[in-house]
Amino acid sequence: MSNARNLANLLGAGTTIATASIADNAISTAKIAADAVTSAKLDTNIAIAGTLGTGGVITSGGNIIIPNAGTIGSASDTDALSIASDGVTTFSQSPVGVPAGSNNVIINGAMQVAQRSTSVSGLGAATGYFTLDRWEMTEGAASAGRFTMSQSAVTDLAEHPNALKIDCTTADTSIAAGEQLTITQKIEGLNLQQLKATSTSTKAFTVSYYAKSDASRAVVLEILMAEGTNKQISALHTIGTSWARYSMTVPAASSTELDNDATEAMRVNLWLHGGATFTGGTLNTGALAGTTDANRAAGIGSIFADTDNEIEVTGFQIEPGSSATPFQHRSFSAELALCQRYYLQAGGSNYKSVFGAAGWYNTTTSWIGKGGIPVPLRASPTVSYTGTPRVQNGQAGYNISSLSGGLVGDNLTTMHWGAAAATGTLYRAHDMDCNNNAALVKVDAEL
Repeated sequence: MSNARNLANLLGAGTTIATASIADNAISTAKIAADAVTSAKLDTNIAIAGTLGTGGVITSGGNIIIPNAGTIGSASDTDALSIASDGVTTFSQSPVGVPAGSNNVIINGAMQVAQRSTSVSGLGAATGYFTLDRWEMTEGAASAGRFTMSQSAVTDLAEHPNALKIDCTTADTSIAAGEQLTITQKIEGLNLQQLKATSTSTKAFTVSYYAKSDASRAVVLEILMAEGTNKQISALHTIGTSWARYSMTVPAASSTELDNDATEAMRVNLWLHGGATFTGGTLNTGALAGTTDANRAAGIGSIFADTDNEIEVTGFQIEPGSSATPFQHRSFSAELALCQRYYLQAGGSNYKSVFGAAGWYNTTTSWIGKGGIPVPLRASPTVSYTGTPRVQNGQAGYNISSLSGGLVGDNLTTMHWGAAAATGTLYRAHDMDCNNNAALVKVDAEL
């Protein structure tokens, strides 16, 4: 065939070449000049309905467009990257070189940090933070049920060495209407801006977690908006006896609000127990809607039904998009720093310094000082202590009988301190430390 004859001579207008007409390897790239096929030579785009496979390199000077929910991958991982119709990209494996945890708005989702304690028993009478940082146990009306909350060691779930464990120790089978027990994380608005579409609307986002129980157990995962119209959405999950991942996608919504400030804008609840006030209606599963308490936790069982009941959870994640991606781990030091924005403590051993605080006696029975803290606090904190902190000057120490503290102006990493202490020398310099191993000074800026 003469080189002068071109493709246009070979194909008349409207001629179609079927794939069966071309043998495998019949078209050799070595026979086609690098610039032989250009957009000017084609009267339309090239559309491939199936899979494009190549052993070489595809180079484009324009756009490469794949179908909605299409995938790009390798021969051994064909869906390494998938792109949804809204442009959200999902990786089948954790991306290398991307800052870990950049999309997960949950703090301490891997249950790594437990500054207060790793285990506390006899809980169930009051709401509070007891063990794992950022995870509050929220109580409603008084219940006779009691539980132990602990940081458990996990050996049967890859990448997750720790979990939050709830173990019923006292049953409650007579459930009052207003009773509630949820594992809760309150999230400040500053950390939720990636979920905002406009000032009055939110993007679709997905909540996911891992869980297992001693027996099949019905729980409810809830997102509760804390600002604007206070909308909520729930999902009923049946937890099995082996680790599994559970998720809920929250559709994009209007008339929602995520203010860019340090107050609570959203909370995630995992319902373990509830009375008719919260379970007597029909679960709201379709979309964010105005909060009706009876529709928040319908269908759940009760962790307090039997003292054999227990549940473990880990790998909590909230991220933009309509599907759950692999859990995004952070280093322990990064997770600890995020937790310390809300709570931190110093002490725990004899003579240990308390936040490097140093000052002087401004009267013979009171001491004032200043000290730095490692991260900016969310807000002006509440200060408390246990054991016996003291102020000391290298020659003598004086036990503290009361302690106050706060941020120095708008400096979120410097605190001023004031203490009443045993009689000391006026204007003499003293620092604050621990007089025994039980001494702890606690700084709380939780939501």
